[in-house]
Amino acid sequence: MSQAETKNKGAIKGGSGTYVFDLTTSQRMDAGVGYSSAEGPVVEGERIQVGLIAMKAGTGAREHSHPNEQWIYLIKGKARVSVDRQPEQISGPGTLIYLPANIPHYVQALPEEDVQFFTCKDMSHGIMGKATDGTMAGAYVDPGIDSGKK
Repeated sequence: MSQAETKNKGAIKGGSGTYVFDLTTSQRMDAGVGYSSAEGPVVEGERIQVGLIAMKAGTGAREHSHPNEQWIYLIKGKARVSVDRQPEQISGPGTLIYLPANIPHYVQALPEEDVQFFTCKDMSHGIMGKATDGTMAGAYVDPGIDSGKK
């Protein structure tokens, strides 16, 4: 299938004979342009989109929301996580995070190592959200981290 048939520019379309994907070698895309350093391969089905997403150490998403619900399963690294403006938690591999639709949240890699997670979202909206502060001023970057890192 052509890239024009995907909701997310750079995503891979599942179906029509394509059913098995090696996410470790699949094409990567930005998954949070304007508010997050998240990037990785995204595969779209008819009703669900999934991604194997990475964020460099000390970077991540500023608070944002999107009209589709999301699940995140942390595979590697530790991250600061806040959902619905609840107190921030430090989460690591094996943590499952539920993000309801239209609820502000963020995930930010701690400065010690990169973070990788598997994510699933419904297809009511693309993979990207919008920063809650109304700007698309870029990803979160910890103080002291080279701002050129993504």
